[in-house]
Amino acid sequence: MAPEHGLGPTGRLQMGALATLAALGLTLGATPERPTPEPAVEGSWAFTNVTVLPMDAERSLTDHTVVVVDGVITAVGPAGSIEVPADATIIDGRGRWLMPGLAEMHAHVPPVPPNGPQRPPREMLDDIFFLYVANGITAIRGMLGAPYQIDLRAEIRDERHLAPDFWAAAPSINGNSAPTPAAAEAMIRDAAAAGYDLMKIHPGVSRETWDHMVAVADEVGLTFGGHVPAAVGIEHALATGISTVDHVDGYLEAAAGGTANPIAIVQNLDENRMRELARRTAEAGAYVVPTMYLWENLYSKPDADRVLALPEMRYVSPAQREGWRSQNAGGPDLPPEVVADFLDARKRMLRYLVEAGAPLLMGTDSPQLFNVPGFALHRELAVVADAGISNYAVLESGTRNVARYVSEELGHAGDFGVVAAGMRADLVLLEADPLADLDNLNRRAGVMVRGRWVTADEIDAGLAALAARHGG
Repeated sequence: MAPEHGLGPTGRLQMGALATLAALGLTLGATPERPTPEPAVEGSWAFTNVTVLPMDAERSLTDHTVVVVDGVITAVGPAGSIEVPADATIIDGRGRWLMPGLAEMHAHVPPVPPNGPQRPPREMLDDIFFLYVANGITAIRGMLGAPYQIDLRAEIRDERHLAPDFWAAAPSINGNSAPTPAAAEAMIRDAAAAGYDLMKIHPGVSRETWDHMVAVADEVGLTFGGHVPAAVGIEHALATGISTVDHVDGYLEAAAGGTANPIAIVQNLDENRMRELARRTAEAGAYVVPTMYLWENLYSKPDADRVLALPEMRYVSPAQREGWRSQNAGGPDLPPEVVADFLDARKRMLRYLVEAGAPLLMGTDSPQLFNVPGFALHRELAVVADAGISNYAVLESGTRNVARYVSEELGHAGDFGVVAAGMRADLVLLEADPLADLDNLNRRAGVMVRGRWVTADEIDAGLAALAARHGG
């Protein structure tokens, strides 16, 4: 797909997505050594004397008991007031915090390899899913669709994989795949018939094609989200019902008079226009997936040796690491002061969106440039917080907001994202309070995925096996 932008970083990212995923899996899946917890949700569990972050409001419930039976939270209340089933496995929560599992809302699950099998090896998929679970991520939205992912989604929900819940976007509508309104209509109808959860949008779509796509999507009941094509523009995309705006490029381009060049953007940004676009986003009810960490790396071109020495790099293949090195070297060359101003403008735009009431969703675009699945989410949260977003709002973007999006836009049950009776048991047990410091999300005592308890020891063993496999 040809890039729309003058410097072309977004286009290059998308052109490289397939190669990135292929490199990630070159050795993922070879000689599986990672211990896998039993794929069963039957049974009773009780988190006792724990501080609960229910995420239905900014509050903490101290000295509580949370009971899980067969993958569903059945009771939440003060310790001593909740009857614990006699057969329950007790998990001591003293000095610990229990919160909903997080979500990665812009992930790329491997597509079908060119001229290869109809789906990637199971071991490759399971290792990628493990990286998410190991990081407290219990739901992902796949944004690079492939037919096998429909079956994969069913397998996950049938407990045949230790994996986050999974929503699958269809193969994207873009300037190449849908050069005409008729082509876009065929893709929308095929995606709805196949059972995809949403339609992914990439750049290059004409205004005429967009408007016809919207009409057909409304007819068949399929939501759409992703990039904002230049010919469409953020205002028209919002007015016609885009459900998620992934990345914030469209906002800056519109607020700078339509230019996509970072130099021109920082010279021409209209702050009042930025605030107005934020207000329109909130009024439209669209969700924003900012992917801030990716753009920090894309435009700043950090020292590759430094980034590739980060601890999480041991969990991906040497080929992937070298692929990222090459991708980094080919990024845009901009004066440092322009990069600083441009990245600061992205943070201001994000802050205006939150101040206006536009809901955020966590997302990283993993495994794009330097984004190790799962680990990248925690890098992302630090950048979002640095934009001036409160810790609670950051946590909400990966919990309650996701449940709202899934219910409102995908039409599925939003029975997760808060800790309450009747909710799915997607939980993270932490050794310290994430409301006080988001870094505490990395201090995991265990993760529960639809009632399947994965201990910190099991997580450590699985990560060690991945590191050994990749020579980490």
